[in-house]
Amino acid sequence: MVAYSFKAMFGHQVSSLTKRQTVRADRKRHARPGEPVQLYQGMRTIHCRKLVDPDPICSRVRSIEIAVSDLMPVAIVSIAIEGIPLQREEIELFCRADGFAPSCVREFWLLGETARENMGSFWLHHHGVGRFEGVLIEWEPS
Repeated sequence: MVAYSFKAMFGHQVSSLTKRQTVRADRKRHARPGEPVQLYQGMRTIHCRKLVDPDPICSRVRSIEIAVSDLMPVAIVSIAIEGIPLQREEIELFCRADGFAPSCVREFWLLGETARENMGSFWLHHHGVGRFEGVLIEWEPS
């Protein structure tokens, strides 16, 4: 079983199962389709709490590339899943599914008009400019 930790800004979306995916850097072992995933907020802190019980089941793990620029307001230049580039409308839908819809974001520094703008600001803040390669992990309720 694999555990993932989320920032507080995503806690409600993960626990309500409106956010059913996460983008992560490569590591030794990620969840595999068919196995349970444990989803936490604040893992390895005294404020740690489990967000979903029972554990959801990993449905897919796919490679992802995200290109980020410091040219605002968009910042997300492109997203490709399994080498297939997403179109403009698909990028907005992806960013919404990943928790960046303007109606869901409560962080003062994420005030974009679109989910793509919010995700771009988040990625610039946490990852900087450049190309990110990792995995997209998706899950369904058990």
